[in-house]
Amino acid sequence: MEEARGRVHKYGDNIDTDVIIPARYLNSSDPAELAAHCMVDIDPEFAGRVQQGDIIVGGENFGCGSSREHAPIAIKASGVSCVIAATFARIFYRNAINIGLPILESPEASRAIADGDEVEVDFQSGTIRDITTGEEFRAHPFPEFIRRIIDAGGLLASLREEA
Repeated sequence: MEEARGRVHKYGDNIDTDVIIPARYLNSSDPAELAAHCMVDIDPEFAGRVQQGDIIVGGENFGCGSSREHAPIAIKASGVSCVIAATFARIFYRNAINIGLPILESPEASRAIADGDEVEVDFQSGTIRDITTGEEFRAHPFPEFIRRIIDAGGLLASLREEA
């Protein structure tokens, strides 16, 4: 995946995995079922409003809480093309890469981008452009090995490709 473009769904600091996909819905591992309940406790309309390619923007410590992989799976299955945040909880960061969900850290973008803005992301350069306002922000681009994992659709898929 070279780039992403979509409408922003913006959330604040410390969005934990239980907010992303509440524990009461973890009796299923079906990505579509998880997506149907993504963000339900913080944004009940999210699952019905999100469109393929949309982008989540969060604040500090996005994805904190448990180590469950269900959270990035629910986000990816909902159609979100990437998540931009000021910072990510480390286990969420790794789980997102493992399932092929692109995530970028940019405190400036996190603060400046508003809910509903249209944003474009160039993953190779780490450029984040708010099309609505014309502002441009930087994030560290992924190293080549992480881009290969994301492009393959996740860690297991990339290992299958290498075998």
